[in-house]
Amino acid sequence: MKILKSRHFKISMIFISAIMIFYFLFVNYTEPTELGIARNKISGEMWIQENGGWHLSAPWVFVANVDLRPIRVAVLSSGHAYCAKLVQFDKNHWKEFIAVEGFRYYWWSNRISFNLGYEEEYRGMKDLMRGYAFSVQKFPFINILTEYQ
Repeated sequence: MKILKSRHFKISMIFISAIMIFYFLFVNYTEPTELGIARNKISGEMWIQENGGWHLSAPWVFVANVDLRPIRVAVLSSGHAYCAKLVQFDKNHWKEFIAVEGFRYYWWSNRISFNLGYEEEYRGMKDLMRGYAFSVQKFPFINILTEYQ
């Protein structure tokens, strides 16, 4: 227990704690295939982070990541009918998406699900994309690349 009382150990722990606090408060990361939608909670200002990588921001700026890769979404059933679409989020219309859906962490959408009978569960952004892709109304932020019947 002598090491816990040493000066070098205490300085090291303070340094590591400061780095972790800085990271959690000021840093966010987006993949090259993601779009970061940032919102300043104080002013309400919103913008996008198009380039993947590390971004510095104030602690009151929250960033939600949206995957830009094509996603296959389907309506699953126990019958032999199969209906699927290949859809992609259009980053040029992110403001329309926010106007319809609102700003939140889309990863949390449908996280708690009790659909035990399905092989594939739709959660997060994939769940939102499926809802908009199969909607009667067409939305500009969803590009339907292919439809399978």
